[in-house]
Amino acid sequence: MSTVLIVDDDPTARETLVAMLESEGYDLQLAKDGAQALQMLEQLQPDLILLDVMMPGMDGFEVCRRIRSTPQLAEVPILMLTALDDRDSLLKGIESGADDFLSKPADRRELTARVRTITRLNRYRTLMEQREDIRHMAERVIAAQEEERQRISRELHDDLGQALTTHLLALRNLQEDLSIPVETMFERLQSLYEGSYELFVKIRRLARDLRPPVLDALGLKVAMQTYCTEFTRRTHLPVIFEADASIPELPDAHNITLYRVLQEALTNVIKHAQASQVWVDLSLEEDRVNLTVQDNGVGISEEKSESTGPLRLSNGIGLAGLLERITIAGGTLNISSAPKRGTILSAQFPLSKSRA
Repeated sequence: MSTVLIVDDDPTARETLVAMLESEGYDLQLAKDGAQALQMLEQLQPDLILLDVMMPGMDGFEVCRRIRSTPQLAEVPILMLTALDDRDSLLKGIESGADDFLSKPADRRELTARVRTITRLNRYRTLMEQREDIRHMAERVIAAQEEERQRISRELHDDLGQALTTHLLALRNLQEDLSIPVETMFERLQSLYEGSYELFVKIRRLARDLRPPVLDALGLKVAMQTYCTEFTRRTHLPVIFEADASIPELPDAHNITLYRVLQEALTNVIKHAQASQVWVDLSLEEDRVNLTVQDNGVGISEEKSESTGPLRLSNGIGLAGLLERITIAGGTLNISSAPKRGTILSAQFPLSKSRA
């Protein structure tokens, strides 16, 4: 039910508007002047305001300006009711933020048609909901970025930093004792070399995780195949990767998002699924590019599903973070699972938008 706030200092005028609109099924709220209207708007979020211009104390122009200066009310449609028909009054109303004008006394058919059109469009509520969705999405994106920065910081400090500190101490010890036998010197240098090589591998993996070079050099399919092969080598969990040869070149945003989906989905499988096999399929389905990651693991039980236990992904932000990442890139995410029957995760992107 749409809410309409009627603001008019004339009781007869208010009653007339109510009589014209009450049969339309609106929730009609009444204010006798501008001050009362502003007070009501602190708690009320109407779909439309019918605002009289000529009111004592605070006229409709001032009320309109104050409403427009309030962020949570800035987009609410305002239909001014006025007996003034001169050009200056209309310009003043437009400058104050009115969306439309209706002459007094109002014609019943014209009034109901205007109100019906505005409330059907529901522009204000739609904009507010979209703005709130965008705000929540931005908050989750920022949280995801901070989680990723914290992960990298921990890895640099706790792993690489400590390893380098150990190397520095070992080199200093060698400097202070150069008289040790050649065989002992060789063994200690060999140990330092092996440790340095491990550090090199870790730094390269960290850089590759931030932005895989193969994705830029050889494309999405090769990058995914390479990652699946490396994942199998590291975890000993067989991953079968298949990709359609007809998949066209995608925008960079879609490439990196699909790659991240693969990374996080496989990490989720190894952490929670207890699977013995994973299938990854990158396919072209009509006008959509589809990435499917399926495992034969334990699936998602009702208890775990409610707590989002198995759905927490590698970056710590959970399923919501993965969904936001895909949504921002213009795709959709679907997950189907049953206890002891595995899980299927599917991310899709419209091909037409990709080409555009």
